[in-house]
Amino acid sequence: MLKKQDFSYSFDSSKCDECGGKCCVGESGYIWISASEIKKLSEFLGLKTDEFIEKYLFKTQNKYSIKEKEYNGGYACIFFDEQNKNCGVYEYRPSQCRTFPFWDYFKQNLEELQAECIGVKF
Repeated sequence: MLKKQDFSYSFDSSKCDECGGKCCVGESGYIWISASEIKKLSEFLGLKTDEFIEKYLFKTQNKYSIKEKEYNGGYACIFFDEQNKNCGVYEYRPSQCRTFPFWDYFKQNLEELQAECIGVKF
């Protein structure tokens, strides 16, 4: 069980295998990625940075976000592995994904978090 200071819940990451990637799919949103994360992920995929950006990212609000694809009547991260129902670039996923479900947003939206993540325990 993972616990983080200032959060009223804990997280059992073993539940990720059961949930089908709910944190990677659903409504459209931003999946922020930093310059250093772009560099690491583009190297992992064997692409030049500019090729990676063109293929997998879009720029908004002076930041880059990972593109999404249509999936089951909603959206999924472009790197969501539909067959295995998990992240296809897990070791290289951005900080936003690494820190889930410990986002400040969820401190005030516990019901939404509980509906999205079966690994959360209150």
